[in-house]
Amino acid sequence: MKIVIYGATDMGCLLATEFFEDHDIIVIDKEESRTEEFDKLDISFVKGNATDISTLKSADILNADVFIACTSLDEANIVACLTAKKISGIRTICFVSNEEYKNAMEPNKMNDYLDDFYIDYVIWPEELLTQELFRIVTVAHALDVENFADGKARLLEYKVNQASPIVGKMVKDCGFTKDTIIVGIKRGDLLFIPNGLTEINEDDKLIFMGTSRSLDVLAGTFFHDREQVKSVAIVGGGKVGFMLAKTLELMKIRTKIIEKNYDRCEELAEDLNSTVVLNGDGTDLKLLNEEEIGSCDVVISVTNNDERNLLCSLLAKQLGVKRVIARVSKVLNIPLFEKVGIDIAVSPKTSAINEVKNDIEETDVDILATVEQGEAEVLEIVVKEEFNNKLVKDIRFPAPAIIGVIQRRNRVIIPKGDTQIRQHDILIVFTMADNVEKIKGLFKVV
Repeated sequence: MKIVIYGATDMGCLLATEFFEDHDIIVIDKEESRTEEFDKLDISFVKGNATDISTLKSADILNADVFIACTSLDEANIVACLTAKKISGIRTICFVSNEEYKNAMEPNKMNDYLDDFYIDYVIWPEELLTQELFRIVTVAHALDVENFADGKARLLEYKVNQASPIVGKMVKDCGFTKDTIIVGIKRGDLLFIPNGLTEINEDDKLIFMGTSRSLDVLAGTFFHDREQVKSVAIVGGGKVGFMLAKTLELMKIRTKIIEKNYDRCEELAEDLNSTVVLNGDGTDLKLLNEEEIGSCDVVISVTNNDERNLLCSLLAKQLGVKRVIARVSKVLNIPLFEKVGIDIAVSPKTSAINEVKNDIEETDVDILATVEQGEAEVLEIVVKEEFNNKLVKDIRFPAPAIIGVIQRRNRVIIPKGDTQIRQHDILIVFTMADNVEKIKGLFKVV
């Protein structure tokens, strides 16, 4: 597949890095925007502006399959996508940073007026980040939360503390709840799929899949006392902070926002109903103490500055906050945040890349989620005729993988070895990212 990327930005570099090994990548931008990271990749670079037809033709747009616009200017991305669509009919993916553009450029709305002059997929990374933060916040103590099968099944990730009764036990002896499968363990820098004889250690991160109900029981039994998140403090009143507070209000969760800009505070106070809006600096220890931030269940730092988010999070941790979550703009900073004690570090760019991967893959497999910063993936695979009536235990995976959930029409099944799969079932499979192509090969997905 030939993919044209407009924008030698951080996002453009991440996308090129993700796809260059399996696809032909061409990047369009000004020469001065090109970084050393791009030079390390086996890609083509075209100097120019993708809003210009001649530049698009220089990038061989007429023979390309996908056009992705991810510059820092929404208007340039939109115009470039519309131009590319008009001259070649190519599939277009447009990154935007404003809700207004996201809503206005949705294909179902544009089709009413512009016929074939539209953008196929508009991605607003901040919206994806807000959705991820909300999932994590509303499940106490979870490091990661993913919903599958219309919310009937989930993936949850928890860290094992020193006092946990399962430390030193083998998986088969832990007594985890019915309709729950432990699909992965992250131990130090190693992520692997365990078996029944695997012993659980302190500080292991355990990754479970199962029905939503069974995982609620699991969480209450092994990882917390069915406590609910009742109070949240958000540092940063930008788009993500506002959207998250708006959603938390609907859940009746007590919410505070700390925002440095006074004018923005006034806007937030007008648009939010029950959220307390504080004008101040999230790195001001005196303010944090006065507002009793240490008593909050969760503190989330979502400013647009990684260093500030890290400092705010560390201060909150020092004050005794149970769980701190930080937004990270530079994906490479995520391991650093976690090593210094931040419970969860999330990036809008990671969420956005997953969306792009799902959109351009023309197969019967969707990537439902990535785990541990892309080290593992959760795949959705439609069962074909040749696997009809096979037992789960008889499926010989060519690489480590585990079926966590089977979706059969409106029913969710947590499989055992003697569970029979049927044609048209949807398998939700956990595997390492490096093994995805091998798993696709087993199911004859090309």
